[in-house]
Amino acid sequence: MNGRTSAMWKRAGVVLGAIVLLSLPMGAQAATPELKGNFELLKDEPSTHQRGKVKIVEFADFYCPHCHHFEETGLPLLVKEFGDKIEVTMVGFPVIPGKLPTAFDMYEQAKTMGKGNEMKAVLFRTIHKDKMSGILDRSIRSLLIREAGLDVAAFEAGLESGKPARAFEDGRRWGERIKVASTPSLLLDGNIKLDGANMTPDNAITVIRSILQNDAKK
Repeated sequence: MNGRTSAMWKRAGVVLGAIVLLSLPMGAQAATPELKGNFELLKDEPSTHQRGKVKIVEFADFYCPHCHHFEETGLPLLVKEFGDKIEVTMVGFPVIPGKLPTAFDMYEQAKTMGKGNEMKAVLFRTIHKDKMSGILDRSIRSLLIREAGLDVAAFEAGLESGKPARAFEDGRRWGERIKVASTPSLLLDGNIKLDGANMTPDNAITVIRSILQNDAKK
């Protein structure tokens, strides 16, 4: 990580602290000699790596303040550092109790309509900056749907189909299967997990850069 990026991250004050759900041992030093950094290699999960690109799945909760912080500061710095060499997708993984799954369903529906990132940004802002953390009823949803650039009637029809809810449940079960212990957590290329103590700015950049450097040597 270069000095400039390190300084930027410190100024941003990114503390990827986590809401720990399970008491799990953290990944030890790099499990394979060709990769640097601290992570857990999931031996039962297949790699999805494509040369020259790192696919990042972010397990996050829209109601988690740490996930909002990562969305605003951590993720933009990863994008600035690696550009189009990374591909990021969020998977909803709820950790805050007592919240309805509406926000997660809305995100899944927006993804099917090609506006997942836009809806993700709208939802995080609405919940954490606008302090609208209660029920996202139809009138509120209409405003957010339009802001994300989507047709309200088509969006609501998609929600009512039940497909977004099923997609959300599939993602949640995925996180449980790989034992996601905190949010936000990252899964790199399908089988390299960063969470808990390993979910730090310097470590995330170290692991991602190491993957890309290995590709360059091949």
